[in-house]
Amino acid sequence: MNQEALRQILQDVQTGALSPDEAVGKLRHLPFEPMEFANVDHHRSLRCGFPEVIYCEGKTTKQVVKIFERLVASGGNVLATRADPKVYKAVVEAFKKAEYNKRARAITLRQAEPRLSCGTIGIISAGTSDMPVAEEARATCEIMDQRTRTFYDVGVAGIHRLLAHAADIQQMTVIVVVAGMEGALASVIGGLVAAPVIAVPTSVGYGASFQGLAPLLTMLNSCAAGVSVVNIDNGFAAGYMASVINRLADPKSPAEPADTECG
Repeated sequence: MNQEALRQILQDVQTGALSPDEAVGKLRHLPFEPMEFANVDHHRSLRCGFPEVIYCEGKTTKQVVKIFERLVASGGNVLATRADPKVYKAVVEAFKKAEYNKRARAITLRQAEPRLSCGTIGIISAGTSDMPVAEEARATCEIMDQRTRTFYDVGVAGIHRLLAHAADIQQMTVIVVVAGMEGALASVIGGLVAAPVIAVPTSVGYGASFQGLAPLLTMLNSCAAGVSVVNIDNGFAAGYMASVINRLADPKSPAEPADTECG
């Protein structure tokens, strides 16, 4: 349940449109709803600003659909990550407005009016092979109402491709950098911008990259002070963290209407 839904319940009780007992019925699943195989955290949106996210790997299709149903019933936007096409097919049969980013393997369902951020999150990938992780970050940012701009296949092997976009990249409020192989791109970006950089090592690369361990260590050892690092292939975590940072930098209050202009 998000803040708007809770506020509406309280207003309805105040005006008499809803009885206290009816309000209790609507709130009875706070802070969480126990299921046979999961405890759905309906309180997370109030605590953290975004509902619980479904990680699909390791869950059956039926389990994902059931959890999806409970999150939809709470009224907020829904995000499911690492979902294969079979899972999406089952979800969209129940929720026709659900959308699937095949490259990111992410299912999204928007129920709340968008309140687009003023600042823009730049999402940069070193190579085309890194795009699935970058797209997971983008899908996460966008369901969290963040403006994004992508700069793909601009790795250090052809650094002129990156420098051609330098002026635009420097306008971003937060930057997510996704890179495999040796992972040098994050340090390069960190030396070009004033914005915080969130680096995502990927498991893309030949044997000596050790399924992403080599770029992870490169990024952790970056000499650029503004670079932080998330786990290997974790585009979701990078997108979520970038969204949290961008919200804090946003001059708009969450309570303001969706069409509020940015300063």
